[in-house]
Amino acid sequence: MEENPQIRVRLRPVDLARPHGLSTQAVRNYEEAGILPAAARTESGYRTYSPLHAQALDTFLALLPGHGHPTATGIMRAVNRGVDDEAFRLIDESHAQLLEDRRTLSAVENALRDLGSGAPKPRDPAPGDSAPAAPPPGSSAPAAPAPHEGATPTPTPTFIGPLADRLSVRPATLRKWEAAGLVRPRRDPLTGYRVYGEAEVRDARLVHQLRRGGYLLEQIAPLVDQVRAAGGLEPLEAALGDWRSRLATRGRALLTGAAKLDAYLNEQERERQSRGVLRISS
Repeated sequence: MEENPQIRVRLRPVDLARPHGLSTQAVRNYEEAGILPAAARTESGYRTYSPLHAQALDTFLALLPGHGHPTATGIMRAVNRGVDDEAFRLIDESHAQLLEDRRTLSAVENALRDLGSGAPKPRDPAPGDSAPAAPPPGSSAPAAPAPHEGATPTPTPTFIGPLADRLSVRPATLRKWEAAGLVRPRRDPLTGYRVYGEAEVRDARLVHQLRRGGYLLEQIAPLVDQVRAAGGLEPLEAALGDWRSRLATRGRALLTGAAKLDAYLNEQERERQSRGVLRISS
C-alpha cells in the first residue's frame, strides 16, 4: 500500500502556531486536550506534527465561532478517537440550539408587534393562565390613582383587576408573574393596592404575549430583563436587528465549520486506510 505523504512531512509546534497567531504552548495544550491527535516524538523527545495536525487545528478554529469552545473541543475529541457519531450528536445540538434561538427571536418580535398595535384584544389564555373570574356582586375595582396637580400627563396607572381584564387573565396570574419577578408593580401607600404604571403594563403585556406563544416563565424572565435594561421597547426593537444578524453569522459559521470538519474527516480516513486502521462507526 502506498505511503501517505502526510506521514512523511514533519512540522514543529511553531509551524502550526504561527499561521494562526497562536503560541506554541497553545498548540501543546490543544494536543493534550485531545483537540489535535497525539504528536509523534523524535528520539530526543521533541514533538513532531504532520499536515493532518495542522488541518485538525484549522478545523477546530473553524468550529469555534459556531459551536463555542466546549462543544468544538468535544467534536474534535470525538473524531480524533474515531467516534464520529458522538461528534455528529454535538453538531446536531448546536443546530437545535440555533433553531431555538431563532424561535425565541421570532416570539419576541411578534410580541413587540402586538404591543405596538395598541391594547390587546381578549384571547384564549395560555396554558396555566386561566380566564379571569367575574367580580363578586356589589364589588368594584378601586379607581386608578389620579396624577399629581401640575404633573406632566402620562398614561393613567391601573390596578390589578382592570389590568387582568385587559389581558383576559385572572388577577392570580398577575400575582404569579409578580412572584416570578416578571412584573413589578408598586404599592399604593394608603391602600396597599398594587399599582401598575406604564412600564409595568408594558411588562405584563409582553409576558402575556410570550405565554401565549408557549414560553415558560423562566424563559420569559431574561427577555423582560432586556426590555428593562434597554429602557423600553424602542431600544429593544433596534437591538433585534443585531440579534438576527448575529444568528445569521452563527448559522454561516456552523456551515463553515462543517465544511472544514468534512475535509478533516476525509483526510483522517485516507491516513487510516494507508495505515490499515479501521474506523469506529458508533
